Amino acid sequence: MRVGFGVLGPVVAWDGDGTPIDVKGPRHRAVLARLLVARGRVVLVSRLVDDLWADPPPGATSAVRTFVAALRRALEPHRPPREPARLLVTEGPGYALRAASDAVDAWRFEDTVAAASTAPPHEALDRLDRALGWWRGPAYADFDDERWARAERSRLEQLRLNAVESRAGARLALGRAAEVVPDLDAHVAEHPWREEAWRLLALALYRTQRQGDALAVLRRARGLLLDQLGVDPGPRLRDLETDILRQADPVGGPAPAGPDRVWAQAAAAYDRTVVSGARARLESTVGLLRSLAVTGGSGLEVARDQRVAAIDAAEQLGNPDLTARVIGSYDVPAIWTRSDDPEQAARVVAAAEGALAALGPDAPDAIRARLLATVAAESRGTGGARGPEAAREAERIARRLGDPALLAFALNGVFMQTFQRAGLAVERDGVGAELVALAARHGLVTYEILGRLVRVQARGALADFAGADAHAAVADQLAGRHELPLVGVFTGWYRALRLAATGASPPAAEAAYRDAAARLSGAGMPGVERGLLPLALLCLRVWHGRPARFDDDTDWGPYLPWARPLVLLARERPADAAAALRRAPEPPRDLLFEALWCLTGHAAIAVDDRPVVRRARAALAPAAHELAGAGSGMLTVGPVAHHLDRLAAALDART
Repeated sequence: MRVGFGVLGPVVAWDGDGTPIDVKGPRHRAVLARLLVARGRVVLVSRLVDDLWADPPPGATSAVRTFVAALRRALEPHRPPREPARLLVTEGPGYALRAASDAVDAWRFEDTVAAASTAPPHEALDRLDRALGWWRGPAYADFDDERWARAERSRLEQLRLNAVESRAGARLALGRAAEVVPDLDAHVAEHPWREEAWRLLALALYRTQRQGDALAVLRRARGLLLDQLGVDPGPRLRDLETDILRQADPVGGPAPAGPDRVWAQAAAAYDRTVVSGARARLESTVGLLRSLAVTGGSGLEVARDQRVAAIDAAEQLGNPDLTARVIGSYDVPAIWTRSDDPEQAARVVAAAEGALAALGPDAPDAIRARLLATVAAESRGTGGARGPEAAREAERIARRLGDPALLAFALNGVFMQTFQRAGLAVERDGVGAELVALAARHGLVTYEILGRLVRVQARGALADFAGADAHAAVADQLAGRHELPLVGVFTGWYRALRLAATGASPPAAEAAYRDAAARLSGAGMPGVERGLLPLALLCLRVWHGRPARFDDDTDWGPYLPWARPLVLLARERPADAAAALRRAPEPPRDLLFEALWCLTGHAAIAVDDRPVVRRARAALAPAAHELAGAGSGMLTVGPVAHHLDRLAAALDART
């Protein structure tokens, strides 16, 4: 069992499912905390005695050994009685906790913050957001008075404060000055001696055109430092004040270097030149939203929201051609078949259909094709004939026009509509191969990455992991070169899937899925994130014949109807499981179609629901040569052939 430890708050331990482990009383918890402070080094029993008691009682050494024995039972409950401990080990006259480097939240926090320090701003911000989210309170919160914890508590708190300021710096580098001002204002109020925090706050105010407030902040900082500490402000604070007074850059504080300077000057020129309310601003905004969407996180969320706002604004102007261009120019590659916001997707489809109907006979075919491709992409997972029809028509027009960017957009729509039945991995692989070749020839980086990810999915479904690995590696290289952090979310999940599919132990595979889920959190893709981790764990447990035990509050997201029968079976409630199975709809025709049918068939066999067994067998038969669910690039429930054999055996048993 993989055990995790949390010290960024009260000291806790979790089992492989994330369930808290009962580590008994306060002395047991103190021993655990003391060993965690040692970071894998041996702590002598005599040191533990001195650290646990100001005035050790008789028998203190025996008591420590009793605490350790109880901790071992809690942390390794399935270890045979005479087998040596592997986690809390005895070494000479002391003990050490041999936790994995990623098993302790504080250790993960340090590694993640260190990696962020050399990453591009988008990636750094994602990492710092994730790392700071692991804090549940002051480090080692239940041991704030203990001498042995003070140095580590202080060190971790300094790292946290540095990370808060680094995150503010990343947001500033991304042009998000206004949103960091409230957080930095609170930060300097709580930690008034941190010069870097004052500098960042002043810089953020300056970059939001609040020069007077920025100078006032610098004066406050100088006053505190001189009056309370008797020291002058450091050179970075002094240089910033000089730059503000000289107005070194009228847009954004001390003259930004390289790309930031170009951006600031171009944005200022655009504001001066293009009249507010001009239609050109609307079309330019959509181009900016396209770039913002591929950054992930809050960038993707803002792009999604503002896309609909841009469509609404275009429709209000009453110009069908402009509306069509605004809708059709948002050609952001899409790899996942469940929409992040189904209502919004339906709104975009309705607007695109309205624009198609309003276009005059002389409207360019390219505009018509972009609207059709939009309908195909945004109709993902909804079924019906319109999506495939729109995809085919967009592809036909794009091929006739010979426009590579348009054809790439159309092929994305085609991909989204290749889920009519199970077993279509080969067809999707063909779409991905054409996307890769087309995009590589014409420098369409985001579409080459899309093609690579499509092929990762398809080759994974066909158990060609060497091929999938090659495409994942190229996708990561392109993403690193072009600062596209969302790609790593998908390739990270693929590598967890690969581990599960190629013989890793279930605990190791579960740990890999959990690590992948940590990267997905906050990526701005709720349609991907919600319910995916428990579904991956459920698929793994079903494949390996392990019970589907999950907490009552597990968020299954959209996958609850197909998970619930199996969860109820694990709780020995077969009648309720059978009723839940009868209520479950047929799985949607998307990337998880085969996986959900395998889970449905597994439950149907268990409750002897022969009609559902027959439907599962018929639905899965075309995919007999694939790995169930691996076409998602995220998870697998094993070979489809294995499930077909079980379904056939269940039917034969009653004939």
